Amino acid sequence: MAVSTPVLAVVVLIYLIVIFYLGLLGYQRTNETEDYMVAGRKINPYILALSYGATFISTSAIIGFGGVAGAYGMGLLWLTFMNIVFGIFIAFVVFGSRTRSMGVNLNAVTFPEFLGKRFQSRFIQGFSGSLVAIFMPLYAGIVLIGGARFVETALSINYDVAVLILAIIIAAYVITGGLIAVMYTDALQGSLMFIGMVILLIFTYMELGGVTEAHQALTNIAHLVPEKLTTSGHVGWTAMPEFGSQIWWTVVTTLILGVGIGVLAQPQLAVRFMTVRSSSSLNKAVLVGGPFILMMAGVAYIVGSLSNVYFFENRGMISLEVTQGNTDLIMPEYINSAMPDLFVVLFMLTLLSAAMSTLSSQFHIMGTSIGHDFYKEFLKKGKGKTTSDVVTKIGIAVTIVISVVLAYALPISIIARATAIFMGLCTAAFLPMYMGAIFWKGMTREGAISSLLIGTFSSLFWLVFVHAKEAVPLGISQALFGKATLLTGTWTVVDPILVATPLSMITAVVVSLKTQPPSNNHLEQCFKKVK
Repeated sequence: MAVSTPVLAVVVLIYLIVIFYLGLLGYQRTNETEDYMVAGRKINPYILALSYGATFISTSAIIGFGGVAGAYGMGLLWLTFMNIVFGIFIAFVVFGSRTRSMGVNLNAVTFPEFLGKRFQSRFIQGFSGSLVAIFMPLYAGIVLIGGARFVETALSINYDVAVLILAIIIAAYVITGGLIAVMYTDALQGSLMFIGMVILLIFTYMELGGVTEAHQALTNIAHLVPEKLTTSGHVGWTAMPEFGSQIWWTVVTTLILGVGIGVLAQPQLAVRFMTVRSSSSLNKAVLVGGPFILMMAGVAYIVGSLSNVYFFENRGMISLEVTQGNTDLIMPEYINSAMPDLFVVLFMLTLLSAAMSTLSSQFHIMGTSIGHDFYKEFLKKGKGKTTSDVVTKIGIAVTIVISVVLAYALPISIIARATAIFMGLCTAAFLPMYMGAIFWKGMTREGAISSLLIGTFSSLFWLVFVHAKEAVPLGISQALFGKATLLTGTWTVVDPILVATPLSMITAVVVSLKTQPPSNNHLEQCFKKVK
C-alpha cells in the first residue's frame, strides 16, 4: 500500500516545521554547558516523562520487539510489566530522586561524570564515556533500521535513502540545540506516539472482530507454529514457551530480563533525572510515564502477536512466512496491509517520532561522552572547555556516521537482539556501580573500578565465546579454539546478563570491603539532602 504523495508531503512538512521550531527554541535557550548537557535542570515533569518514555520506547520496541512478538507470542507482555515496574516506578521513585539530588551536589552534567565524581575517578568517567561511545552506535543503528524499514514499506522508497534522511534531520537539531531541544522534541514525539498506538490497537481489534474473538483466533492457530520453533519450545502465540527450552531462555533472560532490568543503567535515561527542578517532579512524572509505557510496549507486543491472525485470514500464512523470516518487517507489513491509508500516514509519524526521539538522545549522549567525559575530563584533566564543546559536536557527527553505516550493514531480524545486547552490557558494566553510588556509602573507588571492568569484559567474553546467537555468527571462538562456543548445552542460551551482572556485583562488594572507604567530607557532599 502506497500513501498518497500530496497528503504525505503536507503532513510530513508540517511535522518537520514543528520539530525544527522546537529545535530552534532549544538552541535559543541553550546558553551554558549545563543547558546543553542537562537542559538547565528546569524541565517540566510532563516533558520529562514523555521525553524519558519516548527515548526508552523507540522503533526497536515497536518494530523490533513487536516483530519478535509476531514470532514468539504474547509471553513478551511480561516485558511490559518489567518496563513499568523497573523502567518507570523504581527508576523514577527509587533511583531518580537520589540521582537528581546527588547530581546537583556534585555538579554532574552527564551520567559518566556522575559516576566519576561520586567515586573521585577520572578513569571511571573516561572509561564509561568511551564504553558508551563505542557500543551505543550499535543501538542507534538498529533504531535507524526500525524507522527506515517502515518508511521504506510505506513510501516505497529505497531503504538506504530512508536511513540517510532520518539521520540528517535528527543531526540538525541535536548538534545545535543540545538536551533542551532533544527533550522538547521528545515531548511532541511522545504525544504523537501515544495517539498512534491507541488508534493502532483499536483498529486491530476492529479488524479482527473484537478483543475476545481476536485472542481466541490466535489461540486456535497454534498448530501453525513452524516445526523449527516448536522443537525449540514454542507452544503457541498465547502461551509462554516451554520452560527451560531454547526460546524460553531467549524470551526470559535476553528479552524480558535484559531489557526489563537493563533500563535502570541506560546513560541516556539516567541523565534525565538530573534535568528536573526537584524530586517531587519525578514522582509526578510517574503518573504520565506508566500509562505511556503501557500503551507503547503493550500495544506493540499485542498487535505483533495478532498480526498472525490477520495474515492467516487474508493470505493463508503466518507473519514469519509473509516476511520470509525477517521479524523486523512484520509490523511494517501488517500496518501497511491492514490499516487505512490515513492511518499509515499517522503511524509513519508515530514511528518517525519513536526513531527521532530515541536517536536524538543517543546522539546527544554519545557526543557528550566523547567531548566532555573522555576528551575534556579524562584526557585534558578538566581543561579546555571551548575545545571540548567542539569535540562534542564532532563526536555527535562521527557517531551518526557510524550508526548509519551499521544500519546499512547489520543483518535481518537484528533489532530486538541488538537492543538486548546493549542494555545487557550496560546492566553488567554500570548497574552495580550505579546502585553502590547512590545507596551504599561503603562503596569505594577501587570497588567501583573493579566492578566496571569485570562487568564489561565478562559480558563481552560471554557474548563472543559462549552465547550462541552472537558467538556463532561472529566466528571468533571458532577461529581461535576450533569450537563455535567454548561451552555447550544450556550454557549457550543463557544470556550474559545472568553471568556478568552477578560477577560485577560480587566484585563491587568484595573489593569495597577490602579497600579504604571514601573520606567523610566527600560522602557528606555526595549524600547531602539525598533521600
